[in-house]
Amino acid sequence: MTAQRHYGMDWLRIGAFALLILYHIGMYFVPWGWHVKIAAPLDWVAIPMLATNSWRLALLFLVSGYASAALFAKLGGPSGFAKSRSARLLIPLLFGMIVIIPPQPWIDLAGQHGYRHGFLHFWLHDYFGFQFIDGIALPTWQHLWFVVYLWVYTMLAALLLALIPANARARIADGAARLLGGWRLLAVPALWWILLYLAFPEHDETHGLFDDGPSHLHYLAAFGIGWLLRVRPILFEAVARWWKVALIVGLIAFVPVAWIEATWPGDTVAPDWVFLPYHVARHINGWLVIVALVGIADAKWNRDHPKRAMLAEAVFPFYIIHQTIIVVVGWWLLKGQVAALPSFLILLAATVIGCWLFYAIGRSIGWLRPLIGLQRK
Repeated sequence: MTAQRHYGMDWLRIGAFALLILYHIGMYFVPWGWHVKIAAPLDWVAIPMLATNSWRLALLFLVSGYASAALFAKLGGPSGFAKSRSARLLIPLLFGMIVIIPPQPWIDLAGQHGYRHGFLHFWLHDYFGFQFIDGIALPTWQHLWFVVYLWVYTMLAALLLALIPANARARIADGAARLLGGWRLLAVPALWWILLYLAFPEHDETHGLFDDGPSHLHYLAAFGIGWLLRVRPILFEAVARWWKVALIVGLIAFVPVAWIEATWPGDTVAPDWVFLPYHVARHINGWLVIVALVGIADAKWNRDHPKRAMLAEAVFPFYIIHQTIIVVVGWWLLKGQVAALPSFLILLAATVIGCWLFYAIGRSIGWLRPLIGLQRK
């Protein structure tokens, strides 16, 4: 185990969250269901969206696992680790659910379900009703489901670390590192994801925590491998040796995914025979692209920069606020019948500026810092 900071993994985390923001801007334009949509969705947008769809969230859990292992090493015990993670995740989660999230379900209900009341009435009378309105659970954590899942995974890690003696943990980590050594780093996780699909072919992610078991098995694998990369950095040798192969094979695996989406776009019903090769190729693409990105981060990005620490701190506040900005601005763009290209440019500019203001104001006010996921000064 090494105490040296891996700057490449910091840059990978920053890039993964930036990509997530762009992805959610894309959700305004793609034909898939979302809180607010442009009047005439664009089928072709699904192709670049699918190019990241299979790996972007798992990558976030992998880099979070790596960061969690580094924090555990710094804090030195399961209890302190659990307390630290709970404060940094649950406080902004509650703040987000109470203050940041409510415009999203209101716009969803008003725009797509005929809800007749204004936002203030919704927030005061319906949002905290612990009810379903037209299938939408209220209150809700919306995009902050990632924070919920990450907290659960870190609490599970803390529990295992408390129950398993240090020497047994070392043996388990050594065994896992051997299992994932060499080319098996490419094959074993991808095979695990494919087997999960074969076991639960009808499962769609719910982000509801308690009814999302296959998704937990999917994301816990990424979180665990991220943790293992931190405690057994010898795995970076396998990454260094195989990331270029992973990149090539991962890109090739995306070809059938893109072809199937282009052949049966939007709501077009595809024949049954396409689903198995689509999902197998999608999972191969997803895991191998993650390995390739970790390899690039290790080989090319493992160096510091004066802005790195600030950007690394900013990603969580950006994540908390970004989707509400996109949905609110998208709502006004839809009402104004703004065309696709200016809508994209406005959404991008508004989201970047809004996220930056949220972070800049929040970090300068002591009592706001923990509410937006920052440490107290």
